[in-house]
Amino acid sequence: MGKNYRLIEVTDKRTIKEFLDFPATLYKNDKNWIRPLDEDIEKVFNPKKNKLLRRGNAIRWILKNETNNIVGRIAAFYNEQNIKKYDQPTGGCGFFDCINDKLAAKSLFDASKIWLENYKIEAMDGPINFGSREIFWGCLSEGFFEPVYKMPYNHKYYNELFESYGFKIFFNQLTFYSPLVQGNLDPAITAKAKEIRKDPTIKFEFHNKKNPSRTASNFMEVFNEAWAKFPGVKPITLAQASALFKSMKQIIDPKLIIFAFHNNKPIAFFIMIPDLNQIIKNFGGNFNLVNKMKLLFDLKIRKVCTRAIGLIFGVIPEFQGKGVAEGMIVYFEDEIAHGVNYTDLEMNWIGDFNPRMIKLVKQIGGKVKKKHITYRYLFDRTKEFERAKIL
Repeated sequence: MGKNYRLIEVTDKRTIKEFLDFPATLYKNDKNWIRPLDEDIEKVFNPKKNKLLRRGNAIRWILKNETNNIVGRIAAFYNEQNIKKYDQPTGGCGFFDCINDKLAAKSLFDASKIWLENYKIEAMDGPINFGSREIFWGCLSEGFFEPVYKMPYNHKYYNELFESYGFKIFFNQLTFYSPLVQGNLDPAITAKAKEIRKDPTIKFEFHNKKNPSRTASNFMEVFNEAWAKFPGVKPITLAQASALFKSMKQIIDPKLIIFAFHNNKPIAFFIMIPDLNQIIKNFGGNFNLVNKMKLLFDLKIRKVCTRAIGLIFGVIPEFQGKGVAEGMIVYFEDEIAHGVNYTDLEMNWIGDFNPRMIKLVKQIGGKVKKKHITYRYLFDRTKEFERAKIL
């Protein structure tokens, strides 16, 4: 560690606050940065909220200079099940923020590496989340626009800090964008949708908030056919699907959840949510009672969210390439003429290891808007590095 830097473990309310507050100083002149809600980050490190801590561990540090000012932060973590997914036991580091100084970054990366080595781990991915991949994951490298809810944003120099330390690109994460304006779709999409909608056995529906159990059941059925075949993706239970929709209950807009059916059997879904960052950008990370009420008022009454986030998209194999995906898009587009106030859609990122899904999103009009990078660092520097395997 550099002689002017002092590493401090985050262990109490004061250091937790410093850990959470530091980025606000670092990005104070960047109009695109939006502070995440403090409670969304703290859930990651709370054993009662994050089940990965039952068979794993996490640690956080802040880095201070000789004048006692914070210049960086980082977290390191591992889970006994996750570390075994790769050829070498692999942990992670995340929630990395740092001034543009390679020595400061090295101090943080070294601390993470040494801590993970104590648990017989041989590599670390970063910057990643200690939990679901769809949130707090990746280092932004292209498309420095406002981040969507729970997705990371960082300074451009971060890529150099990771790569100069020795991290290599494990995979690229592509975020696709599509304007939600009636008549803006590619004619080929409209034509395919028109054809599939002639089929009397095919129908499309939005989420019925009066029957959430049906939505959960439909989601589970399609997910287990469309996604659970991929390596590393486990089938979900009805209880898990129900818990997912229960957790989103307050922010769900029924018009952002679309299902396709064949003879009343669910065959596809497109799950979107409003981008809450358009509301919480002025909360300063604080989700107190007043801000919770403001969120619901702005979301449900004022309807200020004009950006939707595509969380997950799936079509069972039997109906892929047959116009069902296009049918769902046009079904939603029809509603834009009836007062739906969304003008933009950002799809949750898709890894470059998943060319089939990339092709599908391009077919429904998506264009790449942002690119994040998941890096990997092998502790044994003589070992050959391999990128993520193509699915």
